[in-house]
Amino acid sequence: MKKQDIEDLRELIEFLKQHQVAEFDVDRGDLKIRLKFQQPKSDPPDLANRIAAARQRVDKPAPAAPSEAAVPSADSEAGLHLVKSPIVGTFYGSPSPGASPFVSPGNHVEKGQVICAVEAMKLMNEIECDADGEVVRCLVTNGQPIEFGQPLFEIRTVQES
Repeated sequence: MKKQDIEDLRELIEFLKQHQVAEFDVDRGDLKIRLKFQQPKSDPPDLANRIAAARQRVDKPAPAAPSEAAVPSADSEAGLHLVKSPIVGTFYGSPSPGASPFVSPGNHVEKGQVICAVEAMKLMNEIECDADGEVVRCLVTNGQPIEFGQPLFEIRTVQES
């Protein structure tokens, strides 16, 4: 490995530790890396408090903060569904610079529909909506770094009758 590669690996390890990532794999041609970290055990009440605090931060007009929840969930206070990022990376609202956005507020979306892309490790990952409904608001800006579990969109879900 080159000196720069080793430096990049050290930076990656520090980042993964800082964000408490348990496992990480990368496979690029002849380069294969697998990192596994032992995580401190967390009490369920502590996790519940951290999730509640993250939801409060989302309601404030401050910069978006990472959420501890790993899966999209419903925000019962506002009656809106939050679509959250499944990975760490850079948010993109359109497939390419200058192209129309995947979705805009007011658009109807369906479960499985691509609503944005997240660049991670130089790979573009299409993020799909996990609920049917109407896009109310995009919570991040184009080119913004995002965290795992960070809310990306508010969706007013379709009420079944």
